[in-house]
Amino acid sequence: QVQLVESGGGLVQAGGSLRLSCAASGNFFSINHMGWYRQAPGKQRELVATITSGGSTNYADYVKGRSTISRDNAKNTVYLQMNSLKLEDTAVYYCTANVYTIARNVVDSWGQGTQVTVSS
Repeated sequence: QVQLVESGGGLVQAGGSLRLSCAASGNFFSINHMGWYRQAPGKQRELVATITSGGSTNYADYVKGRSTISRDNAKNTVYLQMNSLKLEDTAVYYCTANVYTIARNVVDSWGQGTQVTVSS
């Protein structure tokens, strides 16, 4: 079983910055790609950014240039640095990890989410 625990969300003024963290724990051999998604009230969950085990990144257009995803493989942790935050960035942010478990299967695990609220 794999657990993902996010932290770092909160209330920030427009133009400000936040750094989200997500640590994976449990019984697994390795973590493949990791990523961040978000879900605003009344909207579907959408991709924010992903990062492979080798460090290749991919960003949604609406955060490109304002956000940086990174990971520390030794700590099984992924980060999302968000700058120049906008009101429309308000959402619950979810961490996800594609994990090769000790049961020798590959699963997509999700965290419980962390709230990011951007105020004017």
